[in-house]
Amino acid sequence: MDNTITNGIAASIAVKEAILADEALLSRMQLTADCMVAALKAGGKVLFCGNGGSAADAQHLAADLSGRFYYDRPPLYAEALHCNTSFLTAVGNDYGYDRIYARLLQGSGRKGDVLVGISTSGNSENILQAFEVARSSGMKVVAMTGASGGKMKQAADILLNVPSIDTPRIQEAHIMMGHLICECVESVLFPR
Repeated sequence: MDNTITNGIAASIAVKEAILADEALLSRMQLTADCMVAALKAGGKVLFCGNGGSAADAQHLAADLSGRFYYDRPPLYAEALHCNTSFLTAVGNDYGYDRIYARLLQGSGRKGDVLVGISTSGNSENILQAFEVARSSGMKVVAMTGASGGKMKQAADILLNVPSIDTPRIQEAHIMMGHLICECVESVLFPR
C-alpha cells in the first residue's frame, strides 16, 4: 500500500497536536469567539471571506452559525461574502477581483461587526483590501492563515495562524478551529 494516506493522516494529527500545545493560539481562538459573541449580542454580524477552498470553509462556517451547529436554536447573522455571484462578477469585472470583498464591506460592514478572512498564505490581495475597509469601519478583523500569517498578520486584530506550511493540512485545521469557535459561540449565546 502507498503511504500517502497514512502519511497524510499522521501529518494532520501532528498539526492538530501543535495547535493543542500552543496556549497563545488557543487563547486567540477563545478571543475570536468572544468577539463574535459580543458582536452578535449587540445586533451585529459575523462575515467571512476566502478564495477557493478557503471560500468553501468561509461558507461552511457561516452556515454553522446562521443555520445551526450542535442543536436547534435561533439563527445568528453570519454570512460568507462571496455567495452573491451577480455582485461578485459585476464588481470583479468593473473594479477588479481584488476589490470584490472591500466593495461589499463598504456597503454592509458596520462598526462592531466581525470579519474573518481565511487564506492559507495570508497574502490574498482581495482579503487584505477587505481588512483595510473593515478596520476603517470599526470592525474586528480575524485572519485565519498558515504558519507565517503572511501580510494578513499585520492587517488583522486577531491572528489564527495554523503551525503548518502545507495547504491541505492548514485547511483541515481551519475547519477544526472554526468548528470549535462556532461551538463556543453557540454555547454562550444559547446555553443548554
